[in-house]
Amino acid sequence: MKHNNQLPNNHFRKHWQRRVKTWFDQPGRKKRRREHRLAKALAIAPRPIDGPLRPAVRAPTVRYNHKLRAGRGFSLDELKSAGIGKRYARTIGIAVDHRRKNRSEESLQLNVARLKEYQSKLILFPKNSKKPRKGDSSAEEVAAATQFAGALLPIYQPEQTETTRVIDGEVKVGAFFKLRMARADKRVKGKLEARAKAQAEEEKAKNK
Repeated sequence: MKHNNQLPNNHFRKHWQRRVKTWFDQPGRKKRRREHRLAKALAIAPRPIDGPLRPAVRAPTVRYNHKLRAGRGFSLDELKSAGIGKRYARTIGIAVDHRRKNRSEESLQLNVARLKEYQSKLILFPKNSKKPRKGDSSAEEVAAATQFAGALLPIYQPEQTETTRVIDGEVKVGAFFKLRMARADKRVKGKLEARAKAQAEEEKAKNK
């Protein structure tokens, strides 16, 4: 060994089999997941595979609120505006969230339009084919219906449009300079008032 280096102390006789994580069951898991998906699709047929219709909502916090994503369920105001009862909505594949409230008119109108589009494409199977109720689909539509696979009314991000405005004339006073002077005036306010008071007292004494 040359120089002042650390002496080699390699420890290779570890129980390495205890620390190894294998992934040999990956093909089996893949097959099992596929079988579960097929079984679920068969169990809920002829309903859509994607599940109930969800509203388009804004993600919380300032960092993510520019994104639209699927929410838990439609609010009661949205269902009322679309003319759908809250109990009836669940029976035709519409998710309902009684806790959610609409904070803006835009979100309300967006989800009402979503509900109306869903209703226009909905094929409603009658409970009794011999006695169809009002709103049920015709026998031809029911016969031609297939189970919908894929995203149910997918949510697309709106295009970002940047608006600019023209500033007429030159900016005489910069915002940074204005703020700095305001901070400076606040800092020396007491001294200036004390100095002005002292000068007033001196003038008053001279006049006497």
